Amino acid sequence: MDALCERPRVVAIGGPTATGKTALSVALAKEFDGEIINADSMQIYRDLSVGTAKATPEERQGIPHHLLDFLSPEEPYSVADFVTAAGQEIQHISARGRLPLVVGGTGLYITSLLNGVVFAPEPTDPALRQQLQQEAQTQGAEELYARLQAIDPVYTQKVHPNNLPRVIRALELYTLTGRKMSEQQRNSRPQQTPYRALCLCLTCRDRAVLYERINQRVDRMVAEGVLTEAEQVWNHRQQYRTAAQAIGYKEFFPYFEGTGSLAECIQQLKQATRQYAKRQLTWFRHQSDAVWLYVEDPDLLQQVSKLVRDFLQN
Repeated sequence: MDALCERPRVVAIGGPTATGKTALSVALAKEFDGEIINADSMQIYRDLSVGTAKATPEERQGIPHHLLDFLSPEEPYSVADFVTAAGQEIQHISARGRLPLVVGGTGLYITSLLNGVVFAPEPTDPALRQQLQQEAQTQGAEELYARLQAIDPVYTQKVHPNNLPRVIRALELYTLTGRKMSEQQRNSRPQQTPYRALCLCLTCRDRAVLYERINQRVDRMVAEGVLTEAEQVWNHRQQYRTAAQAIGYKEFFPYFEGTGSLAECIQQLKQATRQYAKRQLTWFRHQSDAVWLYVEDPDLLQQVSKLVRDFLQN
């Protein structure tokens, strides 16, 4: 049998927040006998449901969801962890004769999985990392970004100057091994991807519509009790390191500190979420094989159903 035919088929649904990925994926799972693999880096955590916009049991409509709501907020989780775990889930779902649907807004998770990125063990030096963090505090993150630009201009084109953890990691790798992160990533991709994939991206034709959907989602989260979750994260911010940096929680910290009003924090959350949606759009637009779909289209579900049916029959 041709090796191409042996690769599992996977449908991925990505795109910015608040575009209806959950509802669409559940509808597709019901139509094509599918199971859903969560590809949102915050929805993996237990107890943090409102602030991460996790699908409720009612919204899941009995469709099996994997890698959702399973990890304690104290535990770190990496893209390498996700690629390994999601790969195992794809094999299991395919073996049951069902369709794996990988769904979420964490673009790095989806593209790393579909491209079969191999995460080789990398050397680390906690002392060097701490030194770089201190330099960022004293000299500014811009100084470290400029240093990385001089070393690896290709990689800095993909990394935002404010993404200090990735800047530090790249500097650490170069200092310890002499290898550039861009080379590391290029060498980590296999010649043939492990899956036959259809990548669908949801967005809005009108950016104003997307932003209004985000504003409405934030208002709904506040009504559903996000403040209680945010206070839990605030009280455990030393232990919940990932969640304490997550959009949806950190915006409320000024309220608990007494330095900002609740109304100001809600507005800040709306703004931060809109900015995050712009970054998600940029990421997914760099995926050349993505098929873009628009939530305003009245026949959206019919469009998607045809795409998936053609993909499965091809």
